[in-house]
Amino acid sequence: MAESPKKKITREGLRNSLKLYSYIRPFLGEYLLGMFFLLGSSLASLAFPKLLGDLVNSGNEGSLGQTINQTAMWLGILLLVQSVFSYFRVILFVNVTEKSLASLRRSTYDHLIKLPIRFFEQRRVGELNSRISADVTLLQETLTTTLAEFIRQIIIIIGGTILLALTSVKLTLFMLAILPPMMILARVFGRFIRKYSKDVQKQVAESNTVVEETLQGIQSVKAYTNEYVEMKRYEKKTIEIAALGMKSGKYRGAFSSFIIFGIFGAISAVVWQGSRLMALGELASGDLFSFVIYSVFVGGNIGGLATLFTNIQKFIGATEDLFELFDEEEEDLYEIEDIQQEFQLKGSIQLKDLSFSYPSRQNEKVLQNISLDIAPNKLIAFVGSSGAGKSTLASLLLMLHYPNKGDLFYDGTDCHDIPLSVLRSQISLVPQDIFLFGGTIKENIAYGKPSATEEEILEAAQQANAMEFINRFPDKLDTLVGERGTQLSGGQRQRIAIARAVLKDPRILILDEATSSLDSESEKWVQDALEKLMVGRTSIVIAHRLSTIRKADNIVVIDQGKIAEQGTHNHLLKIRDGIYKNLSKLQFGI
Repeated sequence: MAESPKKKITREGLRNSLKLYSYIRPFLGEYLLGMFFLLGSSLASLAFPKLLGDLVNSGNEGSLGQTINQTAMWLGILLLVQSVFSYFRVILFVNVTEKSLASLRRSTYDHLIKLPIRFFEQRRVGELNSRISADVTLLQETLTTTLAEFIRQIIIIIGGTILLALTSVKLTLFMLAILPPMMILARVFGRFIRKYSKDVQKQVAESNTVVEETLQGIQSVKAYTNEYVEMKRYEKKTIEIAALGMKSGKYRGAFSSFIIFGIFGAISAVVWQGSRLMALGELASGDLFSFVIYSVFVGGNIGGLATLFTNIQKFIGATEDLFELFDEEEEDLYEIEDIQQEFQLKGSIQLKDLSFSYPSRQNEKVLQNISLDIAPNKLIAFVGSSGAGKSTLASLLLMLHYPNKGDLFYDGTDCHDIPLSVLRSQISLVPQDIFLFGGTIKENIAYGKPSATEEEILEAAQQANAMEFINRFPDKLDTLVGERGTQLSGGQRQRIAIARAVLKDPRILILDEATSSLDSESEKWVQDALEKLMVGRTSIVIAHRLSTIRKADNIVVIDQGKIAEQGTHNHLLKIRDGIYKNLSKLQFGI
């Protein structure tokens, strides 16, 4: 998992981080109660060294009876209180964090899924998935552990320093001059060594990649007699790993020496100075014992602040990255229960002077001044060379993209005046590259109508000619299709997609080269299913194979983003040197 980049703590970053507390607000009572237990357990830990010192003083004073037993009893009570407070602090913080982040995950996913298609065209899926997984996991760690630990350490540093000063101002100044700097140096040194360990792990991963690639491509390795090339490549990696490991070993050895000499030396110096004060009668032995423990507490926590500060920087970076998503404007979508009469499509489409360019390449006109009338229940075909703009036109009809110029009407109503969810619910797209979810055939067909009964699903599969292969599977409709439908052939996936469209029962059907990559046998089954599906609805076919569109009511030839020709199959064949006629010659030799 990639680490979130550290960012400087800025006012804007803090403002973004505070947005997170809108998700904690519903559970504020639990959160404040957790803070109370955190405060109690932190104060209890501060009292622990003091009572240990009192225990030592009691022993030195010869109070072997009541005083020593009372101190021991108070120590036992303190440990019990601290244990109980720590237990409830952890439980409450975890509960609040889990409930808050569950809400945040839902909000992030709900927002993501409502964003327009252009957003996803400019982002990688791995990056977006990281927002919901890696970034939220980092927030979880911070809210559950880091913030609580930060508050605890601040309490211990401030409270411990005050108690040290009350014990001995001279010794406190001596300790603050020696021990905390050593602790900080130890943390910095330790982080430097961890960096080398990560570098070793990275090199090992790269060497494993060499092994994996070589073994996966062993046929090519042997065919090109490159065994010794690969052996040398792997040898080079192993030598690099060994050299890095040995260098890391030197630093680890130096770190061990530093801990022994630096940290323990600093503690020894504090004890030496305390012993001198004790000899002068300025400090009791129990107080020195308490002082040493407080010193280690304070020094260790000061050193630990560096790591916590780094984690807080990562936390701020993660919240900034996450909440940047919420700045993206959602599509105006809502759950459809019933379609009002005025928005029920009859199937008429009008394109008026439509032009479009993708945001990433504004200077390139994909569609230019497209004007076209499509009557209800007609079959319209779009043909043309690759990159002519046919599939882009399909995405405009579905309102996945919006035209830069011109108008799009459905039954004489401007597309922007029809609720987006309502419009898309009455249009189905069967693309060339079918995406199936990794569940069962039944679940994939039902995606067209989640509320469908099993009888409706069976009928849709029958109409799509899908039962021909479904009945051959032992689990029938409950057969798992595998990730992206890899357990099925291309023709089988197409028929599942057609069954899904049948179940949706759209008023307008868009087929984007739905048979172009199929073999002859699969094409026959799919084409028969498509012909059944197209009956009684407006059908728009984007075709590469002209044999599938000869019966179209109107064939529109797109060339370089413009309508070059249109008419029936026979009409277009009569156009001298026409684009359609030349395409026919290439495919059929006529």
